Amino acid sequence: MKTSVLAFGLVAATALTSPAHADKLDDIIASGTLRCAVVLDFPPMGSRDENNEPIGFDVDYCNDLATALGVTAEIVETPFPERIPALMSGRVDVGVASTSDTLERAKTVGMTVPYFAFEMAVTANEKSGIKSFEDMKGKVVGATAGTYEAIALENQVKAWGEGEFRPYQTQADVFLALSQGQLDATVSTSTVAQSNVKGGKFPGISVVDKAPFDIDYVALFTNREEYGFLNYLNLFVNQQVRTGRYAELYEKWVGGEAPSLAVNGVYR
Repeated sequence: MKTSVLAFGLVAATALTSPAHADKLDDIIASGTLRCAVVLDFPPMGSRDENNEPIGFDVDYCNDLATALGVTAEIVETPFPERIPALMSGRVDVGVASTSDTLERAKTVGMTVPYFAFEMAVTANEKSGIKSFEDMKGKVVGATAGTYEAIALENQVKAWGEGEFRPYQTQADVFLALSQGQLDATVSTSTVAQSNVKGGKFPGISVVDKAPFDIDYVALFTNREEYGFLNYLNLFVNQQVRTGRYAELYEKWVGGEAPSLAVNGVYR
């Protein structure tokens, strides 16, 4: 009995005197740098200006987060399929990369409450004759591999039982294929659709309809075991909304009224 009590006492004393293990939040602050995975072919969320500098909603969001932490932001250009691998390999600390908060992804990484919400739009080659979502039935359609809209569109093609779905590596590849007539139509976020049509880089395409897919809520993400950092990120998203910064960035990069991040009965 005395031996057991003594052993317990030694274990307790060791626990009290052992240095606490620093978590990701402490590591970032100590390093002085926040490395953000950002997709830079996804305007207006992320792209490059005429001087090849990263710009966009997600870029500003990363910079805001770094400022709140008192560190310098480092934008790490990360294509859509490489977002989570970049985190898992240690190349980035956090994803600010328009990443849908799916349950499948949450098995691998820790995701925050939504920081942005996308509606879906149909963009068609003007020679395709497509004027609505239903007109895509039996056509050749495509989207950026691994994105919410790509998964939803591929499932829709399967449900129709006709047509063809083609995945592409980047958003730019999708709109280039659409402009060149290799695709008849695509589904993307309305922000991306309008940006690519108005930009004039991809002639012969038009936004023709809304896609009847669910609103795509996207989250910041980091390693799932980093509870301290995840708690901080959730509070940061909350503060961005409460201070009006979310609405300010939306007006700057997209225009109009920012969509609500609330999900009835869940997020308020």
